[in-house]
Amino acid sequence: MINAKSWSKWMLAGVTAASLVACGGDKEEQNNAAMAEAAKPETIEWKMVTTWPKNFPGLGTGAEHLASNITEMSGGRLKVKVYAAGELVPPLEVFDAVSRGTAQMGHGAAYYWKGKAPAAQFFTAVPFGMTAQEINSWIYHGGGMALWEEVYEPFNLKPLTAGNTGVQMGGWFNKEINALDDFKGLKMRIPGLGGEVLGKLGGSPINLPGGEIFTALQTGTIDATEWVGPYNDLAFGLYKAAKYYYYPGWHEPGSAMELLVNKTAFEALPKDLQAIVRSAAREATQDMLDEFTALNNDALQTLVNEHNVDLRPFPDDVLKALKQASQETLEEVAANDEMSKKVYESFKAFLNKVSAWHEVSERAYINARDGE
Repeated sequence: MINAKSWSKWMLAGVTAASLVACGGDKEEQNNAAMAEAAKPETIEWKMVTTWPKNFPGLGTGAEHLASNITEMSGGRLKVKVYAAGELVPPLEVFDAVSRGTAQMGHGAAYYWKGKAPAAQFFTAVPFGMTAQEINSWIYHGGGMALWEEVYEPFNLKPLTAGNTGVQMGGWFNKEINALDDFKGLKMRIPGLGGEVLGKLGGSPINLPGGEIFTALQTGTIDATEWVGPYNDLAFGLYKAAKYYYYPGWHEPGSAMELLVNKTAFEALPKDLQAIVRSAAREATQDMLDEFTALNNDALQTLVNEHNVDLRPFPDDVLKALKQASQETLEEVAANDEMSKKVYESFKAFLNKVSAWHEVSERAYINARDGE
């Protein structure tokens, strides 16, 4: 029989043992929680600055799409926040901002940076040059990427394609273009190599960011502008500021958008996150081209049928003269800059090769499909 004193000792021992077990359990749970927390992958937060107005269709939304994909594909390990033109840096300061690490990424077009590296403009568009399909092939399977990286190496930048508009329109004009002389004295917003061709013909090329184009055209600061194509041009309301809408876009037959990445930041990423950035950029390239292809004609019909836009082709003799002037301009650019010469020679050789193939493939098929 257990007396009262023994009972009390027994109860105390039991409570003490239970408390020890409980404390041990809590400690084990705490240790497990701490280990789980330590095992969580680091969350990396990056900024992407762009040359585009916020949420602008096609271009601005393309940057947002790319950033969202990187964040999602990485399971949130690499979070990318987009800053539209002017939110963090002015639109034409994206290159410098990414180069110095103010932002880890930038979305824009390489021809904006020709003042820093003349060869850069070959990686957006070349007058009478490659289409979207062709330029992507050159960059990723024809040696273009190695050259692009070489151009940007001094600036601590890694380039990737991140969109393509396809063949653009010739632009909006407040005067008719009936002859080559009509380009003389013309103040036109047109960047890159196309702008150099215009200058060769006696015009005045002006490089303006997208957000400033409408006002400049409406107020007469410029006489004409190219932008992209019907989908984007309708969104900008350019039909309210100019009467004539010309085609084709001889100056930009397949304009590649770029993702600039600070090279130091990129190389600090784990290998799997580097692969995600590259893959997301390739997907963004195709997605933007698909979007423009799907929506351009609907927008063109709206411009013509609802807003009474005067849609006109450039005269054949004007296009022929533009092509000749473009060839002369390219040769001059190549002669004046060693890196441009190196890039141009690669570009030209690939274009000749792929054009020969397209004679019996793309061109032959389209002629057969659409011919009477």
